[in-house]
Amino acid sequence: MNNSVWVVAANGAKARIFTNEDGNKLKEIETFEHPASRLHDQDLVSDKPGQEFGSFSHRRSAIEPSIDPHKNELIHFAQELSKHIEHALNTNVFKKLYLIASPIFLGILRKSLHEQVQKAVVLSIDKDLVGKSAAEIREYLPFTL
Repeated sequence: MNNSVWVVAANGAKARIFTNEDGNKLKEIETFEHPASRLHDQDLVSDKPGQEFGSFSHRRSAIEPSIDPHKNELIHFAQELSKHIEHALNTNVFKKLYLIASPIFLGILRKSLHEQVQKAVVLSIDKDLVGKSAAEIREYLPFTL
């Protein structure tokens, strides 16, 4: 096992993965970007809603999306990130996981995590620290990882 701890700092558009170095310092090892999460809703959907015919009449009605397009992008990013984390856990890259994410994204990410990964989570912090330095992120974590 190379590194026993992973720290994931994320929001809906970016995720940074760190490992502990020398027991106390964090070293960034990967970054994921999801630019679609930054787009406005109108940029995520087509210009016009789809059309459907009613089964009892010949009138048409517009079909509205059943989920908020922005939330849908957050879900896609959380699923992509959770698959990567699960693969790393299954290949013994880490054994303990610290999650730091914006409140909305943390909830979505937790739902996306496989049960085995959820058991590896030592601590979750609902704060958007993606833009902070590794040293600043480290200050939010327990003294020993």
